[in-house]
Amino acid sequence: MGSAATSRHAAGLGLTVLLVAGGTVACSSSSGGGDAASASPAAGGGTYTIWDPYPQYDKSSEWVKLLETCGTQAGVKIERTGYDTSDLTNKALLAAQQGNAPDVLIVDNPVVSTMAEAGVLTTTEENKLDTSAIAPNLLAAGQSGGKTYGVPIGANTLALYYNKAVLKKAGVDVASVKDWASLTAALAKVKAAGKKGITFSAIGTEEGSFQFLPWYWGSGAQLTKLDSPEGVSAAALWTDWLKKGYAPNSVINNTQTTSWQEFATGDYAFAENGTWQLANAEKAGFDYGIIPIPAKAGGTAPAPTGGEFVSIPVQKDTARYATSQKLVACLTDTANSLTTTTTLSYVAPTEAVQSKQVEQNPKLEVWVEAVKAAKGRTSDDLGTKYPKISEPMWGAVQAALSGSKNPQQAMADAQTAAASATQ
Repeated sequence: MGSAATSRHAAGLGLTVLLVAGGTVACSSSSGGGDAASASPAAGGGTYTIWDPYPQYDKSSEWVKLLETCGTQAGVKIERTGYDTSDLTNKALLAAQQGNAPDVLIVDNPVVSTMAEAGVLTTTEENKLDTSAIAPNLLAAGQSGGKTYGVPIGANTLALYYNKAVLKKAGVDVASVKDWASLTAALAKVKAAGKKGITFSAIGTEEGSFQFLPWYWGSGAQLTKLDSPEGVSAAALWTDWLKKGYAPNSVINNTQTTSWQEFATGDYAFAENGTWQLANAEKAGFDYGIIPIPAKAGGTAPAPTGGEFVSIPVQKDTARYATSQKLVACLTDTANSLTTTTTLSYVAPTEAVQSKQVEQNPKLEVWVEAVKAAKGRTSDDLGTKYPKISEPMWGAVQAALSGSKNPQQAMADAQTAAASATQ
């Protein structure tokens, strides 16, 4: 995957702000599934619309070829449009209001609950989509109120990349890094050896929350109580790293892309980043490895899942659903999942395909392990409450790292704001 696609894919993770400003974008009448020109299945085929958040893939790509193949197998023509992630959310909400939704909608997993609450999506039960082979922790990201609103096309998540030469110079055996204490001890050795410790993204956006969550969840904290002792300890961990010089002050403004650029200099021991940086890691010019993010007391921390769900929006013409179901089943079946997840740089949502991925590329093994421990941001039935919690949380992290508040005060204020917003 090229650099443009890589940076785009990071955005496709669901790292956009999830508070949707609906109704702000005009929608082309020719691209909706309810277009009068589209024939119904009973009329023998017709055109079916698919919207996805992968504008970097053109007609020559494996992704678009797969969409067209699925259309051919279902006996219909595919009209596909790729939008930027945030644009797609707005356009889909507006199209639904106008009764002009696409037949198949592929959206970022935290947006599913927003779409479901707005009445935009049908359930997998209504459309008899088989989700039995999907890992429950990945499926949970598309569930709201006990119902499932789509099928995950794949997942990515976060782990720690490390520079083997930097650790060797500092006398650190990466196998010793098993929890927060041992990681912090390793960072101290790296600094003492004249190198830099760890870089990550703590920017005041959803991207910052995404990167903070493995430490937050890894402490044992729940999103419903940001100021728990566990939650405060996660904010304190990052704050202490900055105070001691184990992490640079630049993390406060770092996106995942700029954080990666710091790691790519070769000066840092560790970088928190995602599956989508694998191609860049190969080009970095130094030996690297990857370990799961450690939880506070050891083991793998639950990192948030990135990735999209394939869903079927509500249509006035319910006769269209049968063909839409065939398209979704085709895109997510085991035979095509390996192609899809490889093309999109995702870990597959089923164990059967995950095994095939690791056979093809042993470097994916650590990512499969991380995805198995991962968790949807809207899981625990948080649904549309999640963005109202995430924003105060990233604000608290910013306040703690900048020194404007201590971690305890920052998280207490965030909890007050989140509680008020989610009442």
